Amino acid sequence: MEWRRLTQPEEPAFGRAMALYEASFPRHEQRLPDEQRAVLSHPEYHFSQLFDGAEFVGLLLYWEAEDFRYVEHFCVRPELRGRRYGAKALEELGRDGKTVVLEIDPPVDDIARRRQGFYQRCGFAVNPYPHVHPPYRPEYPGHELVVLSSPRALTPAEYGAFACYLSAVVMA
Repeated sequence: MEWRRLTQPEEPAFGRAMALYEASFPRHEQRLPDEQRAVLSHPEYHFSQLFDGAEFVGLLLYWEAEDFRYVEHFCVRPELRGRRYGAKALEELGRDGKTVVLEIDPPVDDIARRRQGFYQRCGFAVNPYPHVHPPYRPEYPGHELVVLSSPRALTPAEYGAFACYLSAVVMA
């Protein structure tokens, strides 16, 4: 699998990548378009397109903090799901042993339970900390999510560092 990082909204592939982003996440979980363009140049932000040969298969948008990687958005094209692209990308992201943190919806329905099961099969642990993701858009409130991490659950101090980074850097 090849990872191609986008750093400029003028890049030709940006439009295709944003179309998948907008189709894959509910509006309240998306950055405003101008904010998404602006964050591309942040040195810790990685807007990574995933390819299998010449085929665009998905996106992995993450932050490279000092002590962990935070996956902000992750999606595989719907018609390519079930081919292990997601599992392979997560394996590559955590290959060096650095902690990977991500958030998912609470497992209150079948889709959310399957998503949690997928991440657990990929080696992620469910963390017990109550967590509300700050809002991306002013018309929406923050939303409750479950924090997962790999290769193990976060300590309270590690969760605190993640929550601070989320508020002070990712959502700044």
